[in-house]
Amino acid sequence: MRAERRLFPPRSNPLPRHRRWRGSVSGFTLLEVLVALLVLALALLALSRTAANQVDAFGAMRERTIAGWLAADVLAQTRLATPFPATGTSDGRRRFGGRDWRYDVVVQGTPVASIRRIDVHVYAPDDPKSPIATLTGFGGLDLQP
Repeated sequence: MRAERRLFPPRSNPLPRHRRWRGSVSGFTLLEVLVALLVLALALLALSRTAANQVDAFGAMRERTIAGWLAADVLAQTRLATPFPATGTSDGRRRFGGRDWRYDVVVQGTPVASIRRIDVHVYAPDDPKSPIATLTGFGGLDLQP
C-alpha cells in the first residue's frame, strides 16, 4: 500500500493553552467595552458643550439682528419725519421684537451744507454703555427724489 500524502498540515490551535476555550472565541473583553464606553462618553460631552455654545451664539445673533432692524426703522422714521433734520442728539425707548430697547439719534453736519449725517445707536435696556447696533444714514434737501 501506498502511503497517503497530505496536502495540508494538521490544524493546530494558534492560541496559547491558557487562552483556549471550548468552541470558537469571539466578542470583546470587558476592558475593551469599558474603554469604548469612555470614548463615547467623552465624545458626547464635547458634542453637548458645542451645542450649548451654538444656542448661546444664536441668542446673541438674534438680539443683534432685531437691534439692527430697529435702527433701520428709527433711521427711516427720522428721514421721513424731517427731510432736513436739525443737528443735535435725541433719544427714545421702544418695544420692538418682544423686547424693550433704548436708542439715540445723533444728527451731524457734513461738508455739504444741505446734507446731514444721521447716526442711530440701539442699546439693550440693561447695558446703556455699549450699543448692540449702529446704523448711519444721510438725509437732506439734495437727497430728495
